[in-house]
Amino acid sequence: MRVALFATCLGDSLFPEAVKATAILLTRLGQEVVFPPGQTCCGQMHVNTGYQADALPLVRNYAADFADESIDAVVAPSGSCVGSVRHQHGTVAEHHGTPALRERAGRAGAKTYELAEFLVDVLGVTDVGAYFPHRVTYHPTCHSLRMLRVGDKPLRLLRQVRALDLVTLPEAEQCCGFGGTFALKNSETSTAMLADKMSNIAATDAEFCCAGDSSCLMHIGGGLSRLRTGVGTVHLAQILASTEQHVLAEPEVTV
Repeated sequence: MRVALFATCLGDSLFPEAVKATAILLTRLGQEVVFPPGQTCCGQMHVNTGYQADALPLVRNYAADFADESIDAVVAPSGSCVGSVRHQHGTVAEHHGTPALRERAGRAGAKTYELAEFLVDVLGVTDVGAYFPHRVTYHPTCHSLRMLRVGDKPLRLLRQVRALDLVTLPEAEQCCGFGGTFALKNSETSTAMLADKMSNIAATDAEFCCAGDSSCLMHIGGGLSRLRTGVGTVHLAQILASTEQHVLAEPEVTV
C-alpha cells in the first residue's frame, strides 16, 4: 500500500522520534511510505476551544494533501489528531466551507488511521517483529479509547513484542489530566488527575509508561520527571519499531 505519514504538529516540533519510528515500522512491514511536505496542524486545538471557522484553512490543507487518490491510507502516531480528522473536519467543512470541501474532507478522513488500528484492522498483523526488553505499562489515551474505539489493539500489539514485560496499569481508563487547553484552564484539576495517574504508574514498577499520543506522554512524562521517578515514557511506535539490532528508546534515570 502507498501510505502517507501524517506527522502532526506536536510530533513534528517536539516528538520527531515517534514520527520516525512510525515510518521505520511501516516500511519494515512492506508499505510505501510517503510524506506530503505541505501538511500542517489538524486544527483540533481550534475546534476544541470554540474557533471552528479558524480551523477551516487547516481542514482545507489536510484535504488537499491527503485526499489524493494515489494515497491508499494515511497513518498518524496520534489518536487525538486522527479523531479530529475523522470526527471534526467534516463538521468544519459543512458549516464554514463548501460541499466540495466537505466531500474531500470526508474522503481524506475515511482513510486516516491511528497507528494501532491501521496495523490490526488494515494490515491484519499483531506481531510486527518487535523486540523491547523492558517492563512496560500502557496508558490508553482518551481520544483513542473513547472517540476512535481502538479497544485492546495496542495491547494486542504489545503482547507480541519479544522480551517485553507488559504489566496492567491500575485504573488505566482514567484520563491523565492533559486535555490540551484543559491543563491550562483547569490546572489544579489537571494536576490532581496527573497525580492519580502517576501513582498508578508507580504501582506497576514499570520502567516505561507507553501510550499512543505524544501529548499525553508529554504531560505524564513531565510529572514523572519532576518527581524524579526514573520512569520513562515511550510512544507505542517506538516500541513496535524496535528490534534486537536497534532498540529505539532507553529508560531515563533521574538522580
